[in-house]
Amino acid sequence: MKHFAGLDVSLAETAICIVDEYGIVIREGKAISEPDDLVHWLAASELILARVGLEAGHLSPWLHAGLRAAGLPAICIETRRMKGATAAMAVKTDRNDARAIAQAMRVGWFTAVHVKTTASQELRLLLSNRRTLLEKRVAIDNEIRGTLKAFGFKIGAVGVAGFEARVTELLGERPRLFAMVRPMLGAREALRRQGAVLHKMLLEIVRANPVCRRLLSVPGVGPVVALT
Repeated sequence: MKHFAGLDVSLAETAICIVDEYGIVIREGKAISEPDDLVHWLAASELILARVGLEAGHLSPWLHAGLRAAGLPAICIETRRMKGATAAMAVKTDRNDARAIAQAMRVGWFTAVHVKTTASQELRLLLSNRRTLLEKRVAIDNEIRGTLKAFGFKIGAVGVAGFEARVTELLGERPRLFAMVRPMLGAREALRRQGAVLHKMLLEIVRANPVCRRLLSVPGVGPVVALT
């Protein structure tokens, strides 16, 4: 007889439900949201699982890879479709969600989500971290520009590298104001330096990747777009 498992993943614990091919609940419970703990819990059931479903989320790629490595037929499923299936639940709990996922695995009412490889996830992290540092630095620039206007200081058009020097020049005769702005400039410089570290890393990856180098031959495509 075939059996199907549904995993409702949260940060600390995962609710698990196993049903048979007739939809009868065979076993359910909770395990720590770690690949080894989930594998151990499922293996302890001593049941042959046809499908093991978990919704797409922050922990899903890691847990999916661990379950697959252990030989389990794990499937990462699209979240919005499952929300539609569970919207009519009178009481929405982790236990009921796990049951719903298990039943979806049984009847095939789900949409599988492609799980990126570890290498792809690392590149995505690099792009995301670089963008975050850039956005924070720009936010500080805009904050300094905006607040200094109230005192009649207009920074004007200036490059990224010359921004701090321009602010220092404008506030040369206003030491009190400069003392208030200096911490912002220090944080801005730290963001700029660390952003440059990540950008250099990005350029090295692009140079070593033949697909990225080919994309760079397209007019208007730079290293960031190529890697993305």
